[in-house]
Amino acid sequence: MQKLKNFTAASLLGISTLLPLQAVFAEETAATTTALTTPVTTTEKAATPVPPPLAEKAPSASEKVHNPYGLEALWREGDLVAKTTLFILVLMSIGTWYIILSKLFQQSKIKRHGTEAERNFWEADTLNSAKESLDPSSTYRYIAEKGIHSTKHHDGTLLERIDFNTWVTISIQRAIDKVQSHLGNGLAFLATVGSTAPFVGLFGTVWGIYHALTAIGISGQASIDKVAGPVGEALIMTAIGLAVAVPAVLGYNWLTRRNKAVMDNVRSFGSDLHAVLLSGELRSNPVNRDSK
Repeated sequence: MQKLKNFTAASLLGISTLLPLQAVFAEETAATTTALTTPVTTTEKAATPVPPPLAEKAPSASEKVHNPYGLEALWREGDLVAKTTLFILVLMSIGTWYIILSKLFQQSKIKRHGTEAERNFWEADTLNSAKESLDPSSTYRYIAEKGIHSTKHHDGTLLERIDFNTWVTISIQRAIDKVQSHLGNGLAFLATVGSTAPFVGLFGTVWGIYHALTAIGISGQASIDKVAGPVGEALIMTAIGLAVAVPAVLGYNWLTRRNKAVMDNVRSFGSDLHAVLLSGELRSNPVNRDSK
């Protein structure tokens, strides 16, 4: 019994002695593990690449950037003078293109009637049948009617005062002059627009710059964004004036040249008709046969 007690006491003493050593060993093991893992973690953090900061997204080409200046702003913020100037330029442009297109149609129509007259008029047997072979709205038929009418009304006191040749010449020339005057209608408007539209646009620009500079002076801010926008907006008037004037000038010169070519054909027809009327026979005119 005494031996059992001694054994138990020795066991308890051994256990109490080993417990502190085990705790110290555990602490040293944990410290060593922490020391070994800490540099690895730090190295891993250092080796991990840091993503660069995201750049600001630039506007794509398809995205529409709002422009606070332009025709819309000019019309919305312009005063009565600016709007009136712009309205006058628009009317000039509309009138210019209407005259150009209408005169082109008129000249083409007269050229077509001239081709018809060359093909049908001189192949007829009589003057009346030759006249009827032309289109009722033809310029050449109008001249032929005036010439034929003059041959039937050369009587009375005209026989003593004006000879037959002069009377027919006057009648045909009067008809040709009327055709030329009709062809020239509207060309004066093109010349006026071509000479005045740039100055109308310049007036609108000067007026717009005056108001822009006045507004800048009142606000007290003379930075580039405060000056460039209103001044550039005012310069639109000059651009519009030039855009109106250039087609008017080009159209005037082009239509004048085409009118000259058309009138040359009309005068040639009048000269041949005059010879036929003096001779009295359509088939006996050698000039017309050669012109065919």
